[in-house]
Amino acid sequence: MPNPRRHVPVALALILGLASTSCLYTKRVILRHGKKVTAGTAPQLLVATRDQLNARVSNLYNAINSFQATVDLTPSVGSVYTSSITEIKDVRAYILFRKPAQIRIQGLLPVVRTKAFDMVSDGATFKFSLVQKNLFVEGSNAAPATSKNKLENLRPEAFLSSMLIRPDEPGERPSMIDLTDEDNALYILFFNKVLPNGDPMQTRAVFFDRIDLSIVRQVVWDDASAMISDTRYSKWQPYNGVMFPAHIDINRPKDGYGVVIDLKEMQMNIPLTDAQFVLDRPEGSQLQLIGVPKP
Repeated sequence: MPNPRRHVPVALALILGLASTSCLYTKRVILRHGKKVTAGTAPQLLVATRDQLNARVSNLYNAINSFQATVDLTPSVGSVYTSSITEIKDVRAYILFRKPAQIRIQGLLPVVRTKAFDMVSDGATFKFSLVQKNLFVEGSNAAPATSKNKLENLRPEAFLSSMLIRPDEPGERPSMIDLTDEDNALYILFFNKVLPNGDPMQTRAVFFDRIDLSIVRQVVWDDASAMISDTRYSKWQPYNGVMFPAHIDINRPKDGYGVVIDLKEMQMNIPLTDAQFVLDRPEGSQLQLIGVPKP
């Protein structure tokens, strides 16, 4: 009886011979930043550790004490979880920030440039004046968004948490993965907290481009692992020696809205006064309290 093992080398040789022909080869094109990578032009990917990436986040955050920015906003309603997204173009806005957590945002209507809204937060509570509706909202930053009009659920904290990427906090444990393949060259820094039963839970993820280690994305989840926000960053530029993204794309799928921020002017680390963060209720406006006891 013939020994089948004697046929294995012949079959193997046949396969190797066929594989040597050009018709069985395909070449995949690798893109970095939308540009084709060819021999001799491939960008050098940077290498970093978990602690170095965490320190990079800390350095960016710690360099900012205050700023005053003029921006173009593109608010939108809807999300990737719904059938459509509707954008509102040409909203000019002014943003003030002062550490630890004070922020004020004034938005102007398209074309006519009259005030559309004014909102302020001290980190724990917020105030929101919606001029066209003669509505004044006060509440806790932790209060849920309840309005059927999604844009009325805009909160200063939503801007602040996306514009300033926090380093790890007490109780958070960072971890890192390398996501580099034909389409991506990224490091992802995860921030995890430990549950009472000892299990870790991811709370945030910060994505770094390995070409220059700039931050390109941040995703935040709630305690039920539902996505709170997904923010993309690009056009990092120095302002008074401090790096800051000139384009920020904020999506909040749970709240059903998003905001794109394009910087037009930025004054970094300038003195700001307490009075600049005071928002008084307009006389005759309707008061709505959210998450706080009624007076």
